[in-house]
Amino acid sequence: MIPENGRSEEEVLEELEKRLSLDLTFDSGKILGSMCTYPHPIARKVVMKYMDRNLGDPGLHVGSREIEREAIQMLGELLHLKKAHGNIVSGGTEANILAVRAFRNRSDVENPELILPESAHFSFLKASDLLGVELVWAKLKKDHSVDVRDVENKITDSTIGIVGIAGTTGLGVVDDIPSLSDLAVDYGVPLHVDAAFGGFVIPFAKALGYDIPDFDFKLKGVQSITIDPHKMGMAPIPAGGIIFRKKKFVESISIPAPYLAGGKVSHPMITGTRPGANAIAVWALLNHLGFEGYKTIVGEAMKLSRWFAERIKSMSGVHLIREPVLNIVSFGSEKLGEVETILKTKGWGISAHRGYIRIVMMPHVKQEHLEAFLRDLREVLSNL
Repeated sequence: MIPENGRSEEEVLEELEKRLSLDLTFDSGKILGSMCTYPHPIARKVVMKYMDRNLGDPGLHVGSREIEREAIQMLGELLHLKKAHGNIVSGGTEANILAVRAFRNRSDVENPELILPESAHFSFLKASDLLGVELVWAKLKKDHSVDVRDVENKITDSTIGIVGIAGTTGLGVVDDIPSLSDLAVDYGVPLHVDAAFGGFVIPFAKALGYDIPDFDFKLKGVQSITIDPHKMGMAPIPAGGIIFRKKKFVESISIPAPYLAGGKVSHPMITGTRPGANAIAVWALLNHLGFEGYKTIVGEAMKLSRWFAERIKSMSGVHLIREPVLNIVSFGSEKLGEVETILKTKGWGISAHRGYIRIVMMPHVKQEHLEAFLRDLREVLSNL
């Protein structure tokens, strides 16, 4: 309960320090299974200075709104879109829900259906529950990418859209988005690309020479993309992004909020009040790091993932699920549950809930952290 008399600042901070010591931290090097990372130094400075800005009321924070528009435009250009529409939102979950909502609202279907891969993120389950859209699951091929032929077979008059994944949560697989785009154009349905993770990886990896299919607005069928700056973009949590090709999608999900200082303000996102500082941090990071800065960050992560995959392949008792596409390496074991349990007792932040352990080479993950993990993994395997 709330204390009758307030406690001293020192006492409160001391207790927080003690109780939050239970949390794993990114700078410990122990968090290997997360798609988030420690925010870049300039992002931390921005949030500290502008934490009072509320993009939910842009009439009060006109400069912040303009900064957000510029950040969205830069993200759009990164994804080969000359004129971008969208917002910095709370994360990939909200972005995906907004895309499904826009597709539903733009359709004229009584019982809307959305076709998506079996590898799709759980946020689409939330979208289905909230929006009354039935999910139609498409099978995966042996390489864990979506079976485009199965997607086509499932298209009906009730289909409001198709989803493709550019960087699946478990394996970092990039679906055949060009073929999905062709389907979308042929059947006259919009394609949403969930690039929450891959959006800040693929453009830079391709520039480095990695062979990854096109996934963005270069492709005519792609009408919306989820891209999360708080992942490989190194922005503070939360900072997701939803980018639409056309303004009509944003208009279809906009709700008027007439009491705000800006007058005729409309909200196309789920949240009302939302942190302006995080959007400002995205703008600051894009300007500070630039394309070359992000290319360096991604290059190190991609190189590390290939190094780690080779180490896994050389070990007995574990096996690589598939060759890495992005900076994610996943491996399995016949005694996976025991391996996970023991590694967690050693402090490693991992999960085996999908039937394998996923290691994400985020900017906070260094080779020495992975070498320590591999030593513990070898020890665990030798004792089982």
